[in-house]
Amino acid sequence: MDAKLAVSELRDLARGIYPAVLGDRGLDAALSSLAAKSPVPVDVRVSVDPRPPAAVESTAYFIVGESLTNIAKYANASQATVKVWREDRPSGDLVVVEVTDDGDGGAAIRPGGGLSGLADRAATIDGVMTVVSPIGGPTVIRADLPCTW
Repeated sequence: MDAKLAVSELRDLARGIYPAVLGDRGLDAALSSLAAKSPVPVDVRVSVDPRPPAAVESTAYFIVGESLTNIAKYANASQATVKVWREDRPSGDLVVVEVTDDGDGGAAIRPGGGLSGLADRAATIDGVMTVVSPIGGPTVIRADLPCTW
């Protein structure tokens, strides 16, 4: 029952509730909070100084939240990793979000699916999301989110 509750809470968060911890304490605290609620153990590593714009933070948060929900529900994974870092590129700064699990693989961006919605959310700030998930795993969900648009 605890796993079902955790998945339900993660899904609610991923659907649009902007958590106070994100606004107050930033991505590291907010993503650590999501990871603590996951029934699958999650290692979180965040390095995004200086703090990115709120739209980038919220997009990153929802990508991680939905990804962790999918991992708990579908992946049959024993562990997951969330890495978020900042990259300086000639075209501008990016925040890169990468969620990896050791599950069964087979995840894909399908029309009308949760991952498609996340890709659409990333696109609203000119971001790009990719999913690499061969059968047998691992699955890697990556979003490159520009800090200016």
